Amino acid sequence: MSLSVPQNGVKADNEPVIELFVKAGSDGESIGNCPFSQRLFMILWLKGVVFNVTTVDLKRKPADLQNLAPGTHPPFITFNGEVKTDVNKIEEFLEDVLCPPKYIKLGVRHPESNTAGMDIFAKFSAFIKNSKPDGNEALERGLLKTLQKLDEYLRSPLPDEIDHNSIEDVKFSDRKFLDGDEMTLADCNLLPKLHIVKVVAKKYRGFDIPKEMSAIWKYLNIAYTREEFTNTCPSDKEIEIAYGDVAKRLVK
Repeated sequence: MSLSVPQNGVKADNEPVIELFVKAGSDGESIGNCPFSQRLFMILWLKGVVFNVTTVDLKRKPADLQNLAPGTHPPFITFNGEVKTDVNKIEEFLEDVLCPPKYIKLGVRHPESNTAGMDIFAKFSAFIKNSKPDGNEALERGLLKTLQKLDEYLRSPLPDEIDHNSIEDVKFSDRKFLDGDEMTLADCNLLPKLHIVKVVAKKYRGFDIPKEMSAIWKYLNIAYTREEFTNTCPSDKEIEIAYGDVAKRLVK
């Protein structure tokens, strides 16, 4: 499947020609489960640049793609015909070349936002791949601990939310995302992974992110209202299918 984003977008003569190649879903066409694909998809969408998206069926990778990026799996991009393959380097490149005043800056203002929640996905992977019941409780506690740290970060006011001239003490943050009221590169990295944790842990372990972690739920629910997230996200069913062989049953 190939589509132009935004679908009503008109590319100006001086705009770069960008194509994003992402992992296809189980039907070979829809968007597949890949947080790295969604990360780049979100970045390009937020930048406001016109680009094409092509889903790649890994079961039968077309010959022309083999020639374009031999030995490379999605995600990758072509930028004015040049292939870029490393996700972190692509992120840096896009932030560098798609810059103000024409395109918005997506870097964070507070370095801590880049590392918030960074260990959640590793803890989740260990939890979901475990097949031994006697190890499940400790792995679940490890995941909960990392989620709690993220919840605390989202609750805590950022320095620019605190008015040092005010007599009122700001106890809780009102911001929508990790680094403020707008999405940044940090959100493009974390939100796809956090959504996978929510969907997969519920499906295969009956685990819910605790309702008491209200800052995380607020964060997710706001993301679910934003087209930059919802239009780049695979379906829940697609995520569940992707983890069908990864999630281990607890066997006594």
